[in-house]
Amino acid sequence: MLKLKVLVAALALMLVGLPAAAEPTTPITYNAGTTATRFTGLAFDTCTAPTLAQMTAWKASPYKAIGIYFGGVNRSCAQPQLTPAWVASVTAMGWRLVPIYLGLQAPCGTRTYKMSTASSNRDAVRDATDAVAKAKALGLLPGSALYNDMENYNRADAVCRSAVLHYLSAWTKELHLQRYMSGVYANLSSGALDLAAAYNSSSYARPDALWIARWDNSSLLTGWAGIPNTFWAVGQRGKQYQGDHNETYGGVTLNIDSDRFDAPVASVAYRYTVRTSVHSYSGPSTAYPIRSTIAANTSLRIVCQTFGPKIGTTTVWDKLIDGTYVTDYYVRTPNKTGYSAPLPGCSFPFQTTINNLTRRHGPGTAYSTYPSTLPIGSLAWVTCQAPGSKVGTTAVWDRLSDGSWVTDYYVATASKTTYTVPIRRC
Repeated sequence: MLKLKVLVAALALMLVGLPAAAEPTTPITYNAGTTATRFTGLAFDTCTAPTLAQMTAWKASPYKAIGIYFGGVNRSCAQPQLTPAWVASVTAMGWRLVPIYLGLQAPCGTRTYKMSTASSNRDAVRDATDAVAKAKALGLLPGSALYNDMENYNRADAVCRSAVLHYLSAWTKELHLQRYMSGVYANLSSGALDLAAAYNSSSYARPDALWIARWDNSSLLTGWAGIPNTFWAVGQRGKQYQGDHNETYGGVTLNIDSDRFDAPVASVAYRYTVRTSVHSYSGPSTAYPIRSTIAANTSLRIVCQTFGPKIGTTTVWDKLIDGTYVTDYYVRTPNKTGYSAPLPGCSFPFQTTINNLTRRHGPGTAYSTYPSTLPIGSLAWVTCQAPGSKVGTTAVWDRLSDGSWVTDYYVATASKTTYTVPIRRC
């Protein structure tokens, strides 16, 4: 017995400082030919997706993203416009999409179809599986954030509150298993407060993003009552700040809710043609192996852009939906020296596993630090990985989308000893 106690104590000492491996941070992996997309700005949502003509007219508005109700048993509006062709056309205009799934609701809520208090985990897995299938059918790629719309409920009901938290936890874990990011839309007076209370709980998986409903006409993404600014702190927040009202742009009037976002949204593939025959490579450089030869005028499906060696006038490389790369110089994108909107920059977000994670100016502890750190549970938007000084069990460092570096040891990637597929090398 004494030997056993000594072994347990030794093991406990070995585990001190190790990053979390389970709830509240759950693992997520990404497909090679995908990316996450971060949107910052004003958005609107409306019950039925507008027509293409209406979306064209609303390009004159301050809104640059639209919430789409793409599924769920409690979705009440018909969606005659919401097709893969509509998604391709609207995103080609430059619109970002915020996918909303109105599934089973709280047992103490007011919607018709409710989760079971006894099987809310299973209910969530079914909803998440259905959401992924519907998202894929519309052309929303893995790496997209799918938002579960949890309407207001009586949080004084402890049994009901527990069911909701288990449901949203299972939603997050199932989406992560299926390589999608987890978002939750919730009222600030109910679901959002319960998620915040469980933010660091080992009993529940933490969603990647929180979108609150608080119709106070303030679009601020900080200063939310009951939710610390250090929770969902890095490209993880949205706020619906004004409810049902009419607005008119380009001669078209729509009844909308108004939102502000700095959060992950849907990722899609964009079509562009090549102007000459080009090679695709396994990475963003001619130093990587050639994977295929693409004939002139072929239509490519591009998911994002990243950096690499300069070809012609540009250092931009385009990642294709098969995970290979071509130089942007030979692709008919608008910009031949830099990135081309609406293509996003390539990045893969993962939650951080400790509080106050240090950001540095290079891949190692010898580099100087940035004034601000990353709170626990914030998203590290990883663009590439490189070798650096060893921290814990790994010498891998992650370059983030803002140009700063963090050790991979405290980021919830797949490995704590080596590089994580499909993140590119810097």
